[in-house]
Amino acid sequence: MRERLPVLISVPHGGTLVPVRIRDRVCLDDRALSYYSDPATQDLYDMRGIAAAFLQSDVSRVIIDLNRPPYHLPPKYPDGVVKTKTSLGHPVWKEDRRPDLACIHKLLLGDYFPYHAKADRFLLSGKVSVALDCHAMVPFGLPGQPDAGKKRPLFCLSNNGDDEGHARPGTLPTCPADWIQSLRDAIRDHFAGEGSIWINHPFHGGFIMNAHYWHAGIPWIQIEMNRSLYEEDGSSPETGSLTDAGKVKELNRVFRGIIHEWTRVIGVR
Repeated sequence: MRERLPVLISVPHGGTLVPVRIRDRVCLDDRALSYYSDPATQDLYDMRGIAAAFLQSDVSRVIIDLNRPPYHLPPKYPDGVVKTKTSLGHPVWKEDRRPDLACIHKLLLGDYFPYHAKADRFLLSGKVSVALDCHAMVPFGLPGQPDAGKKRPLFCLSNNGDDEGHARPGTLPTCPADWIQSLRDAIRDHFAGEGSIWINHPFHGGFIMNAHYWHAGIPWIQIEMNRSLYEEDGSSPETGSLTDAGKVKELNRVFRGIIHEWTRVIGVR
């Protein structure tokens, strides 16, 4: 039997489900929920049977966002762990059915804390040497974001450092700079001439990689893949995410090859 790569793959935003007990509180239909997810990421980054550990959530990120601190609660944090508005400013909850603290507590207990506890178990198992938190991003920066209206790269790799993965003043990178540079180079080998791969821009990385790096000391990298690589033009909250299954399958094949090569280069096999 082929030995598995010592990698944890985390896919926190691929789900579209809303718990039955709160479905009647939510404004968004199934098409909008698919658009506001990280579409197809559960298939794009599927390395079950190859990676030592694979972790995903089926619950929509607009209902419970695993990549936010658990204390970023509404109404102070509309884009926090339980969102009040989508990335395009649409309300998540019906006006008279917004979640109270008891509802939020149940969501955290049922979906948020179990995900992070499972990540901890994987990281402390002795089978994982590096973790990847895997996402998808829309092609252009959204209103209110630092890169609003600007074209995004094909991939953004993040370790909370600078544009080469080194430490920024007052911050702690979540992996060595040469590791994230090696991953950038491995991706460029497959996407030469098709776009660019940026480090820590437009994202420095989210709560998952930072919190678990501090807790377990296992290196993390956040990966953002541009949805234009597999999503059709015309995708919207009204139409849903129009993904091309053939492109998703091919990108998964390429991703598996990239991670195989990268782990060899950084010597964590």
